[in-house]
Amino acid sequence: MKAMIFAAGKGTRLKPLTDNTPKALVPVNGTPMIELVIKNLISIGVNEIIINVHHLANQIIGFLKTKNNFGIRIEISDETNELLDTGGGLKKASWFFNSNEPFIVHNVDIISNIDLKGMIDFHNKNKALATLAVRKRASSRYFIFNDKQELSGWKNTKTSEKIISRSSEKYTSLAFSGIHIISPAIFNNIKQEGKFSIVHNYLELSKNNLILTYQHDKGYWFDIGSSEKLDVAEKYLKLKGLS
Repeated sequence: MKAMIFAAGKGTRLKPLTDNTPKALVPVNGTPMIELVIKNLISIGVNEIIINVHHLANQIIGFLKTKNNFGIRIEISDETNELLDTGGGLKKASWFFNSNEPFIVHNVDIISNIDLKGMIDFHNKNKALATLAVRKRASSRYFIFNDKQELSGWKNTKTSEKIISRSSEKYTSLAFSGIHIISPAIFNNIKQEGKFSIVHNYLELSKNNLILTYQHDKGYWFDIGSSEKLDVAEKYLKLKGLS
């Protein structure tokens, strides 16, 4: 199975840790977060990964070489000239996904014990174009789903921006967990070029395609987006003997 790791972010909120170290190599209890994500993907059967890079890209490439790519095929999608955001980064890497099998997209700064196998099975069973991991948690941005677990909109509570793509009598707002399962057919429907977010593509595609939610409220989930969040994650994982 194939996967993509989004590792091109600048890690601005993790400064000063990311002044001289790419976010992907910031350690969580001594282990670079990219290593934690790669090993987790390998544990569920992923054997081919593409990683997009931008900030201090050579450090990430050098790290992977020292680890012999963890014994699997790893390719680099180079965004050093321009950071392409989630949609642009995914489209640039589309050449890697040249089969009909769905693949995982995983943010490098997400550490969790989500049941990825269960999520893949759910995606395949429902023949979705994309399946988005979501969680009940406080956030400023939410995906909106109807009672059939179908993506139906998006909202930003800070700006009051709200987009509804599917009408429904009942909606549920859930926060995105930074993990997707995507069918390669999606590339036939993404027409944008350059830098763009995948969110608006999901919303547009949800009008005529099945984009589902996979809710995982049990277990742990951490977004290592700031030094404070890193500290919380490290303390929890140590307490539970998971690092």
